[in-house]
Amino acid sequence: MTTTTISIEQIMKMIPHRYPFLLVDKVKDIVLGESAVGVKNVTINEPFFPGHFPGKPVMPGVLIIESMAQTCAILVVETMGEKAQGQLVYFMSIDECRFRKPVGPGDTLHIHVTKDRSRGNVWRFRCEAKVEGVLVAEALVTAMIMGS
Repeated sequence: MTTTTISIEQIMKMIPHRYPFLLVDKVKDIVLGESAVGVKNVTINEPFFPGHFPGKPVMPGVLIIESMAQTCAILVVETMGEKAQGQLVYFMSIDECRFRKPVGPGDTLHIHVTKDRSRGNVWRFRCEAKVEGVLVAEALVTAMIMGS
């Protein structure tokens, strides 16, 4: 089943993250149980830019990975529907992580997540972050959904 778009208001009902740590603005192209694309609009107003780096703002790689994990969590919650209400998705591991190009103000990250496998409450995803179609980061992310 395909869902078109999940808005920021819906995302905030699905995962507990809030500013400044909510790193997904919307999710689109959702295929339940399979894949989705998270969107993060990177602006100069991000709280990390004054210190990373003064005069040459670069989005920290760990926050790109976090945006991947949040996109995965949103896909898991959307896929599970009512069964996922009141549960949290915990980031468990990251493998095969590579950063290819810096991300800065004015960029729009498109975070492509595709289920690699799932067993019980553990899901693993192949993730790619792209800016204007160019790969900027990739990783294999594992997450677990658990009662809160």
